[in-house]
Amino acid sequence: MSAPTHPADYVSSPTPVLSVSPVVLPVPGRAVDLEVRVSAPVTGDGLPVILLSHGQGYSNHLSSLNGYAPLVNFWAAHGFAVIQPTHLSSTTLRLDPETPGAPLHWRSRAEDMTRVLDRLDAIEAAVPALRGRLDHRRIAVAGHSMGGHTASLLLGARLTDPQDGTEVDLADPRITAGVLLAAPGRGGDALTGSIAENFPFLLTTDFSRMTTPTLVVAGDKDESAHLTVRGPDWHADPYVLSPGPKSLLTLFDAEHGLGGISGYDVAETTDENLERVAAVQRLTWAYLRTRLHPGDSAWQTACGALAADPAALGRVESK
Repeated sequence: MSAPTHPADYVSSPTPVLSVSPVVLPVPGRAVDLEVRVSAPVTGDGLPVILLSHGQGYSNHLSSLNGYAPLVNFWAAHGFAVIQPTHLSSTTLRLDPETPGAPLHWRSRAEDMTRVLDRLDAIEAAVPALRGRLDHRRIAVAGHSMGGHTASLLLGARLTDPQDGTEVDLADPRITAGVLLAAPGRGGDALTGSIAENFPFLLTTDFSRMTTPTLVVAGDKDESAHLTVRGPDWHADPYVLSPGPKSLLTLFDAEHGLGGISGYDVAETTDENLERVAAVQRLTWAYLRTRLHPGDSAWQTACGALAADPAALGRVESK
C-alpha cells in the first residue's frame, strides 16, 4: 500500500458527535461529587474509551470537563468515546484552598480516572444514547500538562508521597495505551526551586516502570521555565526514561499549548497554529486506533506520511 498523499488520508471519515455533561458520579468522602463530560459518535458500537485529564493554567474553564474541545470533538467524531472529569484542582470548583490535597490534588486526579472506569456502567445508564455501546476492554488515557502527570501515574509512573514517604503506585491495568501531551518530566534537579518547594510530589517522579505503551508529544520550543531548568527536552523524559514500547512525537516550533489543543481561540495559547493542532489530532488518533485495535495500520501509515512530507510539522521516533 502506497503512502497517502495528504496527512488526513489515513483518518476515518468523521461522524456527528453527541456530548452530555455533567454526568454526576457520587463519591463519598470527595470534597464534591465527580462530574464528567461524555462525548461519542452518534452511531457505532464497541466504542473504545479515552479518559482525558485536563491541565491547569489561568483560564477558568479549560481546567474542567469543558476544556480540550479540539481533541475531544475530533476523537469522538472518529470513533472514540471520550470521558472528561473535572478534577478537584479545577478553578471552576472554587474549593477552599485548605482542602486536603490542594492545590493540585495529584492523587485525587488519578483516583478520579479509576473511579470513572469502575463506574462505566453507571455512565452508560446516565446517557441512554450510549447504553451498551462502550467497549470496556479497550481503554486509553490521555492528559495535557498536569493532566499528563495524572495520565503517567495511571500508565505506571511512580513517585514518593512527600507526606508519608511511601512509594505510590496508581497504575490501572485496564488502561492499555496512553498519550502524554506536554507532560512533566523527571524531578530532582530538573525542577525550578519554587516548584520543588511548593510541589514536592514532582521531585520523585520515576518513569522506569511505566511499561504501558504510550505516545509522548512534546514541543521543541516548550521551555516551561516556571517548571523546569532543562528546557524543552524535559517534556521528552517520559519517553526517554521509560521502557518501550513508546513513541515520541516532537512538534517543531510548538510551545506548551501544542498549537491550541486546550480550546478554540483561547488566550493562553502562545503558539496558536491550526495545522499543528490538526497534526496532534490526527497522529494521536492514529496511535490510539492502532494500539486499541491491534493489526490496524493507522499509526504506521501516519508515521510514513509524516516522514515523507517535506513540510512536516514534526517527527516521530519509537523504541
